[in-house]
Amino acid sequence: MGFIFVVASIVGALIHLAIKRPKDRAAIVDIFLLHSLVFNVGFLGFFFGFIPHVFFADYAAKIIGWETGSHFQFEVGFHDGAWGILGFLCIWIRDRFWLATGLGWSFFMLGAAYGHLLDTIQSANYAHNNFFMIFVDTLIAVLLLGLLALRYREAARQVRKE
Repeated sequence: MGFIFVVASIVGALIHLAIKRPKDRAAIVDIFLLHSLVFNVGFLGFFFGFIPHVFFADYAAKIIGWETGSHFQFEVGFHDGAWGILGFLCIWIRDRFWLATGLGWSFFMLGAAYGHLLDTIQSANYAHNNFFMIFVDTLIAVLLLGLLALRYREAARQVRKE
């Protein structure tokens, strides 16, 4: 499911670019970063982290290949939901808030990817929502970190021009 949000963030940004038609690279990078934060942190964290882990915990555990009945699901759900809210707030709060949200979610995604990898190796858990998430979580982290790096590189370039 996470891969769909990566694609949606790119398509959303392309539609936004077609409508707004910004001229400078910094604005283009900002549009891609904003859509990545909203889709890959906001939507993914809230609708595919918070809701399933809190309200459908046993089902979420089952499709990941985890044991059901753990209170850990509740904690994971609220963790994801908190990040989801931060992703949505990126629509209105900009600048360093984007940096904090992107760095924090990327750190979590890399840790989650590592956890899924360990579960695959140690428990032979090849459930789709365990094994495939190794790649999706890593992709989201790399995408966000890359866009953040581009954003700050463009900002530095504009400062040098002035």
